[in-house]
Amino acid sequence: MVTPPVPDNAQAVLRIGSGAGFTDDRIEPAVRLVESGDIDYLVFECLAERSVALAELERRRDPGRGYNQWLADRMNAVLPGCAERGIRIITNMGAANPRAAGALVTDLARSMGLRGLRVAVVSGDDVLDRVLDQPGLPLLERAGSVGSLGGSVVSAHAYLGFEGVTDALGQGADVVITGRIADPSLYIAPLVHEFGWAADDWNLIAKGACLGHLLECGAQVTGGYFADPGYKDVPDLADVGFPLAEVDREGGFTVGKVAGTGGKVTTETCTEQLLYEVHDPQAYVSADVVADFSRVRFTETGHDEVQVSGVRGRQRPDHLKVSVGYRDGFTGEGQISYAGPNALARAELALEVLRTRLGKRGIATDATRYELIGVDSVARGVSMGDPGRMTEVRVRVAGRTESADQARAIAHEVSAMWLNGPAGGGGVVCSVTERIAIASVFVPRSDVTTSVTITEA
Repeated sequence: MVTPPVPDNAQAVLRIGSGAGFTDDRIEPAVRLVESGDIDYLVFECLAERSVALAELERRRDPGRGYNQWLADRMNAVLPGCAERGIRIITNMGAANPRAAGALVTDLARSMGLRGLRVAVVSGDDVLDRVLDQPGLPLLERAGSVGSLGGSVVSAHAYLGFEGVTDALGQGADVVITGRIADPSLYIAPLVHEFGWAADDWNLIAKGACLGHLLECGAQVTGGYFADPGYKDVPDLADVGFPLAEVDREGGFTVGKVAGTGGKVTTETCTEQLLYEVHDPQAYVSADVVADFSRVRFTETGHDEVQVSGVRGRQRPDHLKVSVGYRDGFTGEGQISYAGPNALARAELALEVLRTRLGKRGIATDATRYELIGVDSVARGVSMGDPGRMTEVRVRVAGRTESADQARAIAHEVSAMWLNGPAGGGGVVCSVTERIAIASVFVPRSDVTTSVTITEA
């Protein structure tokens, strides 16, 4: 391992804020981080496995689209403040079209008068051609290979590591936009860049991965998706603040949030987030490192401040994971409500009628749900109260079909219950949705090449 020289202007401590944890996350908490968080970097993690495949379909319909729908809103909200304070932005909101996303941000910066702002685009995650050229690649979550998916494949995006982002930062980028990238890599990159960490110092990289894992889901570590009244109370959840981390050159870090914001940061909130999506605490595999979280220790060092220690790491995997999106038929869905005395009995009659009708029409489905929302839509056969006292219930029927026409037929049968079902039905909502499913494969790192393009406002 060769340790690169620490940059002359390297900071002793770096502060990184989480501006988003998923595609539709709130925007206001990121603004609070910019205005009051005293941060050096703001990271927006907004890309899930299925959302990049859906973005790919959007890009095919319109070559100028295919990036996160909230990109312009987020940048309008934070770009002036970040430019004023020297805060650098890193995000995967490029989704299936990072170049178009970069062009949008550059145009926004120009319209704001932010001349000289440098916007970098990291490309290379789109490996569709290489995956289709290897039909024998085995699927990870199910039997079969890429070839078994036939002509239904619409996208294949590799989880990039931190290198492309670090390269962009080294070229002076103020905003870095990527497509598919391993979530922790968004946070590891600024640490490698600022502190001069060696790419193969596995313990340091693992500490960065742990930091990224704790912050990548935004408010999940500050009380969101944690609160449970009477058991795990969280103050002022309506104004929950997003997390930030303060990290030193040796990878020691604390997790906190902006003072005065809602939510809380405790050993408990950090523990829940650490375990989130971790199959093996001794081997959390990412593009940059295999991290060992089994000996992590959390210490509350102040109000809403938790120190993290005990992270170890070992060599990164030789292959990169690729999310393969493919068309998986259609979902037809319909809902209708029944209210008043005997509502539950009328709703059950509605389901009986709908089962019979779909059978008579010969609608082929490989998965159909008949459920009463508020009665058995979560846990089958479990009533949430005395059936005789229930005065409202909502019927839902949904089925997966091979064709849009058959999905439309499912929705139509529910809509027809207005006049052909039990008394008092109303509030019908119907939809037909194309299904995009996700499978995964591994490809050698040599199959994936990243590149960086920079434009200046």
